[in-house]
Amino acid sequence: MTDKLPAAALLEVLDLEERSPDLYVGQTPSTPLQRVFGGQVAAQALTAATHTVPAGRGVHSLHAYFLRPGDPYEELRYEVDRIREGRSFSTRRVVGRQTRKGEDVAVFALTADFTEGEAAVVEHSLPMPDVPGAESLPGIEEVSAAHPGRSTGARAFARVVEQRFLEDPFDPAPKTPPHTQNHTWFRVTGRLPDDPGVHAAALTFVSDLTLLSAGLARIGGGWGGEHVGASLDHAVWFHRPVRADDWFLYETDSPAAASGRAMNLGQIWAADGTHVATVAQEGLIRSLG
Repeated sequence: MTDKLPAAALLEVLDLEERSPDLYVGQTPSTPLQRVFGGQVAAQALTAATHTVPAGRGVHSLHAYFLRPGDPYEELRYEVDRIREGRSFSTRRVVGRQTRKGEDVAVFALTADFTEGEAAVVEHSLPMPDVPGAESLPGIEEVSAAHPGRSTGARAFARVVEQRFLEDPFDPAPKTPPHTQNHTWFRVTGRLPDDPGVHAAALTFVSDLTLLSAGLARIGGGWGGEHVGASLDHAVWFHRPVRADDWFLYETDSPAAASGRAMNLGQIWAADGTHVATVAQEGLIRSLG
Protein backbone atom coordinates (compact mmCIF):
# COMPACT_ATOMS: atom_id res chain seq x y z
CA MET A 1 0.00 0.00 0.00
CA THR A 2 2.93 2.31 0.43
CA ASP A 3 3.23 3.11 -3.30
CA LYS A 4 -0.12 4.91 -3.41
CA LEU A 5 -1.14 8.36 -2.25
CA PRO A 6 -2.77 8.57 1.18
CA ALA A 7 -6.52 7.75 1.12
CA ALA A 8 -6.30 7.00 -2.62
CA ALA A 9 -4.80 3.59 -1.80
CA LEU A 10 -7.71 2.75 0.48
CA LEU A 11 -10.23 4.00 -2.07
CA GLU A 12 -8.59 1.74 -4.64
CA VAL A 13 -9.11 -1.21 -2.31
CA LEU A 14 -12.80 -0.27 -2.00
CA ASP A 15 -13.24 0.34 -5.75
CA LEU A 16 -14.72 -3.02 -6.72
CA GLU A 17 -15.36 -4.20 -10.25
CA GLU A 18 -18.96 -5.26 -10.89
CA ARG A 19 -18.38 -8.31 -13.06
CA SER A 20 -22.02 -9.35 -13.23
CA PRO A 21 -25.19 -8.66 -11.19
CA ASP A 22 -24.39 -9.17 -7.50
CA LEU A 23 -20.83 -10.31 -8.26
CA TYR A 24 -17.98 -7.94 -7.40
CA VAL A 25 -14.22 -8.35 -7.69
CA GLY A 26 -11.60 -6.73 -5.48
CA GLN A 27 -7.84 -6.55 -5.71
CA THR A 28 -5.13 -6.57 -3.04
CA PRO A 29 -2.45 -3.89 -3.35
CA SER A 30 1.22 -4.78 -3.12
CA THR A 31 1.94 -5.87 0.43
CA PRO A 32 4.76 -7.49 2.44
CA LEU A 33 2.15 -9.59 4.27
CA GLN A 34 1.82 -13.27 3.43
CA ARG A 35 -1.96 -13.17 3.58
CA VAL A 36 -4.64 -10.63 2.86
CA PHE A 37 -5.35 -8.32 5.80
CA GLY A 38 -8.68 -9.33 7.32
CA GLY A 39 -9.91 -5.74 7.55
CA GLN A 40 -9.48 -5.41 3.79
CA VAL A 41 -11.66 -8.44 3.05
CA ALA A 42 -14.34 -7.27 5.50
CA ALA A 43 -14.33 -3.74 4.04
CA GLN A 44 -14.55 -5.03 0.46
CA ALA A 45 -17.37 -7.42 1.33
CA LEU A 46 -19.28 -4.63 3.06
CA THR A 47 -18.75 -2.40 0.02
CA ALA A 48 -20.12 -5.13 -2.25
CA ALA A 49 -23.20 -5.47 -0.06
CA THR A 50 -23.68 -1.69 0.07
CA HIS A 51 -23.77 -1.51 -3.74
CA THR A 52 -26.94 -3.65 -3.73
CA VAL A 53 -28.87 -1.71 -1.07
CA PRO A 54 -31.43 1.04 -1.80
CA ALA A 55 -30.15 4.59 -1.41
CA GLY A 56 -30.60 6.03 2.07
CA ARG A 57 -30.04 2.77 3.93
CA GLY A 58 -26.81 2.63 5.89
CA VAL A 59 -25.19 -0.38 7.54
CA HIS A 60 -25.96 -0.77 11.23
CA SER A 61 -24.25 -4.12 11.83
CA LEU A 62 -22.08 -6.75 10.20
CA HIS A 63 -21.03 -10.23 11.29
CA ALA A 64 -18.29 -12.11 9.50
CA TYR A 65 -16.14 -15.24 9.56
CA PHE A 66 -12.61 -15.61 8.23
CA LEU A 67 -12.73 -19.09 6.69
CA ARG A 68 -9.29 -19.31 5.06
CA PRO A 69 -6.29 -16.99 4.78
CA GLY A 70 -6.64 -14.79 1.71
CA ASP A 71 -3.99 -15.08 -0.99
CA PRO A 72 -2.73 -11.53 -1.80
CA TYR A 73 -1.83 -12.60 -5.36
CA GLU A 74 -5.32 -13.82 -6.30
CA GLU A 75 -8.39 -11.70 -7.00
CA LEU A 76 -11.19 -11.76 -4.45
CA ARG A 77 -14.70 -12.40 -5.78
CA TYR A 78 -17.65 -11.31 -3.66
CA GLU A 79 -21.02 -12.96 -4.27
CA VAL A 80 -23.92 -11.01 -2.79
CA ASP A 81 -27.16 -12.72 -1.77
CA ARG A 82 -30.09 -10.34 -1.22
CA ILE A 83 -31.67 -12.37 1.54
CA ARG A 84 -34.10 -9.70 2.79
CA GLU A 85 -35.61 -6.49 1.45
CA GLY A 86 -37.98 -5.13 4.07
CA ARG A 87 -39.80 -1.84 4.42
CA SER A 88 -37.03 -0.33 6.52
CA PHE A 89 -34.29 -2.98 6.69
CA SER A 90 -32.18 -4.74 4.05
CA THR A 91 -30.07 -7.81 4.78
CA ARG A 92 -27.26 -9.10 2.61
CA ARG A 93 -25.08 -12.19 2.76
CA VAL A 94 -21.68 -11.99 1.04
CA VAL A 95 -19.27 -14.84 0.36
CA GLY A 96 -15.71 -13.98 -0.63
CA ARG A 97 -14.06 -16.55 -2.93
CA GLN A 98 -10.66 -17.19 -4.46
CA THR A 99 -9.19 -19.77 -6.82
CA ARG A 100 -6.81 -22.22 -5.15
CA LYS A 101 -5.09 -24.84 -7.31
CA GLY A 102 -7.86 -24.55 -9.87
CA GLU A 103 -10.62 -24.88 -7.28
CA ASP A 104 -13.07 -22.17 -6.27
CA VAL A 105 -13.07 -21.92 -2.46
CA ALA A 106 -14.76 -19.67 0.10
CA VAL A 107 -12.33 -17.61 2.18
CA PHE A 108 -14.75 -15.22 3.92
CA ALA A 109 -18.44 -14.92 4.77
CA LEU A 110 -20.31 -11.82 5.91
CA THR A 111 -23.87 -10.90 6.80
CA ALA A 112 -24.71 -7.20 6.98
CA ASP A 113 -27.91 -5.40 7.85
CA PHE A 114 -28.87 -1.94 6.60
CA THR A 115 -31.55 0.49 7.76
CA GLU A 116 -32.94 3.94 7.06
CA GLY A 117 -32.88 4.74 10.77
CA GLU A 118 -35.73 5.76 13.05
CA ALA A 119 -36.52 8.32 15.71
CA ALA A 120 -34.82 7.28 18.94
CA VAL A 121 -37.08 6.08 21.76
CA VAL A 122 -34.10 5.58 24.04
CA GLU A 123 -30.59 6.90 23.53
CA HIS A 124 -27.45 6.40 25.61
CA SER A 125 -23.77 5.58 25.07
CA LEU A 126 -20.49 4.90 26.81
CA PRO A 127 -18.44 7.98 27.72
CA MET A 128 -15.09 8.35 26.00
CA PRO A 129 -12.10 7.60 28.27
CA ASP A 130 -10.04 10.54 29.42
CA VAL A 131 -6.82 10.03 27.45
CA PRO A 132 -4.31 12.35 25.80
CA GLY A 133 -5.26 13.68 22.37
CA ALA A 134 -3.88 12.18 19.19
CA GLU A 135 -1.65 15.08 18.22
CA SER A 136 0.44 14.79 21.41
CA LEU A 137 1.27 11.09 20.95
CA PRO A 138 3.88 9.19 18.89
CA GLY A 139 3.00 7.54 15.59
CA ILE A 140 4.10 4.30 13.98
CA GLU A 141 7.41 5.69 12.75
CA GLU A 142 8.43 6.76 16.25
CA VAL A 143 7.43 3.55 18.03
CA SER A 144 8.80 1.24 15.33
CA ALA A 145 12.22 2.92 15.27
CA ALA A 146 13.21 0.94 18.35
CA HIS A 147 11.98 -2.34 16.81
CA PRO A 148 13.32 -2.41 13.23
CA GLY A 149 13.11 -6.17 12.88
CA ARG A 150 9.50 -6.41 14.01
CA SER A 151 7.77 -3.49 12.32
CA THR A 152 7.43 -4.56 8.66
CA GLY A 153 3.80 -5.61 8.93
CA ALA A 154 2.76 -2.64 11.05
CA ARG A 155 4.42 -0.14 8.73
CA ALA A 156 2.64 -1.61 5.68
CA PHE A 157 -0.40 0.50 6.59
CA ALA A 158 1.42 3.59 7.82
CA ARG A 159 0.63 5.88 4.88
CA VAL A 160 -2.98 4.75 4.58
CA VAL A 161 -3.98 4.74 8.26
CA GLU A 162 -2.40 7.09 10.79
CA GLN A 163 -2.02 5.78 14.31
CA ARG A 164 -1.12 7.42 17.61
CA PHE A 165 -0.13 5.23 20.57
CA LEU A 166 -0.48 5.69 24.31
CA GLU A 167 2.05 2.88 24.85
CA ASP A 168 4.60 0.96 22.81
CA PRO A 169 2.63 -1.75 20.94
CA PHE A 170 5.81 -3.79 20.38
CA ASP A 171 6.77 -3.96 24.04
CA PRO A 172 3.75 -3.24 26.26
CA ALA A 173 3.79 -3.86 30.00
CA PRO A 174 1.45 -6.65 31.19
CA LYS A 175 -1.93 -5.34 32.32
CA THR A 176 -3.90 -6.40 35.38
CA PRO A 177 -7.65 -6.12 36.03
CA PRO A 178 -9.51 -3.87 36.10
CA HIS A 179 -7.19 -1.82 33.89
CA THR A 180 -6.71 -4.16 30.94
CA GLN A 181 -7.81 -1.78 28.16
CA ASN A 182 -5.59 -0.43 25.42
CA HIS A 183 -6.22 2.84 23.56
CA THR A 184 -5.08 3.91 20.11
CA TRP A 185 -6.05 6.88 17.95
CA PHE A 186 -6.69 6.26 14.24
CA ARG A 187 -7.65 8.14 11.12
CA VAL A 188 -7.45 7.43 7.41
CA THR A 189 -4.72 9.63 5.94
CA GLY A 190 -6.03 12.26 3.51
CA ARG A 191 -9.68 12.96 2.79
CA LEU A 192 -12.37 10.51 1.81
CA PRO A 193 -15.49 11.42 -0.19
CA ASP A 194 -18.63 12.48 1.69
CA ASP A 195 -20.22 9.05 1.33
CA PRO A 196 -21.37 7.35 4.55
CA GLY A 197 -20.90 3.94 2.94
CA VAL A 198 -17.24 4.68 2.23
CA HIS A 199 -16.65 5.81 5.81
CA ALA A 200 -18.39 2.72 7.21
CA ALA A 201 -16.19 0.49 5.04
CA ALA A 202 -13.08 2.45 6.04
CA LEU A 203 -13.97 2.10 9.73
CA THR A 204 -14.44 -1.64 9.18
CA PHE A 205 -10.99 -1.79 7.57
CA VAL A 206 -9.36 -0.06 10.56
CA SER A 207 -11.34 -1.98 13.17
CA ASP A 208 -9.29 -5.12 12.49
CA LEU A 209 -6.06 -3.31 13.41
CA THR A 210 -4.79 -3.80 17.02
CA LEU A 211 -7.90 -5.70 18.17
CA LEU A 212 -6.28 -9.13 18.25
CA SER A 213 -3.52 -7.75 20.49
CA ALA A 214 -6.07 -7.27 23.29
CA GLY A 215 -5.92 -11.01 23.92
CA LEU A 216 -2.24 -10.71 24.89
CA ALA A 217 -2.58 -7.63 27.09
CA ARG A 218 -2.39 -9.56 30.38
CA ILE A 219 0.91 -11.22 29.48
CA GLY A 220 2.41 -8.20 27.74
CA GLY A 221 2.72 -9.83 24.31
CA GLY A 222 3.60 -7.22 21.70
CA TRP A 223 3.58 -7.01 17.91
CA GLY A 224 6.06 -9.30 16.21
CA GLY A 225 6.87 -11.08 19.46
CA GLU A 226 6.66 -14.69 20.62
CA HIS A 227 3.01 -15.19 19.68
CA VAL A 228 1.06 -15.35 16.45
CA GLY A 229 -2.66 -14.74 16.07
CA ALA A 230 -5.39 -15.11 13.49
CA SER A 231 -8.86 -13.60 13.46
CA LEU A 232 -11.65 -16.17 13.44
CA ASP A 233 -14.60 -13.84 13.17
CA HIS A 234 -15.42 -10.12 13.28
CA ALA A 235 -18.49 -8.07 14.08
CA VAL A 236 -19.17 -4.33 14.02
CA TRP A 237 -22.20 -2.43 15.25
CA PHE A 238 -22.44 1.11 13.88
CA HIS A 239 -24.23 3.31 16.41
CA ARG A 240 -23.78 6.72 14.79
CA PRO A 241 -22.12 8.12 11.65
CA VAL A 242 -18.39 8.80 11.79
CA ARG A 243 -15.80 10.27 9.48
CA ALA A 244 -12.98 7.75 9.25
CA ASP A 245 -10.63 10.48 7.97
CA ASP A 246 -10.93 12.36 11.28
CA TRP A 247 -9.29 11.14 14.47
CA PHE A 248 -11.22 8.49 16.40
CA LEU A 249 -10.28 6.63 19.57
CA TYR A 250 -10.26 2.82 19.61
CA GLU A 251 -10.41 1.10 23.00
CA THR A 252 -9.75 -2.65 23.01
CA ASP A 253 -10.03 -5.23 25.77
CA SER A 254 -10.29 -8.99 26.20
CA PRO A 255 -12.81 -10.23 28.80
CA ALA A 256 -12.01 -13.93 28.34
CA ALA A 257 -9.42 -16.28 26.84
CA ALA A 258 -9.34 -20.09 26.87
CA SER A 259 -8.55 -23.10 24.66
CA GLY A 260 -6.19 -21.08 22.49
CA ARG A 261 -8.81 -18.43 21.71
CA ALA A 262 -9.25 -14.89 23.01
CA MET A 263 -12.47 -12.89 22.93
CA ASN A 264 -11.70 -9.26 22.08
CA LEU A 265 -14.01 -6.26 22.32
CA GLY A 266 -13.59 -2.75 20.95
CA GLN A 267 -15.30 0.60 21.46
CA ILE A 268 -14.85 3.53 19.08
CA TRP A 269 -15.41 7.22 19.78
CA ALA A 270 -15.11 10.21 17.48
CA ALA A 271 -12.74 12.91 18.71
CA ASP A 272 -15.67 14.94 20.07
CA GLY A 273 -16.61 12.06 22.42
CA THR A 274 -19.45 10.60 20.34
CA HIS A 275 -19.67 6.83 20.77
CA VAL A 276 -19.87 5.61 17.16
CA ALA A 277 -19.26 1.84 17.08
CA THR A 278 -18.73 -1.40 18.99
CA VAL A 279 -16.54 -4.22 17.68
CA ALA A 280 -16.16 -7.87 18.70
CA GLN A 281 -13.74 -10.52 17.50
CA GLU A 282 -12.57 -13.95 18.56
CA GLY A 283 -8.96 -14.70 17.73
CA LEU A 284 -6.77 -17.76 17.67
CA ILE A 285 -3.50 -17.19 19.56
CA ARG A 286 -0.55 -19.55 19.44
CA SER A 287 3.00 -19.50 20.74
CA LEU A 288 5.87 -19.52 18.27
CA GLY A 289 7.97 -21.50 20.72
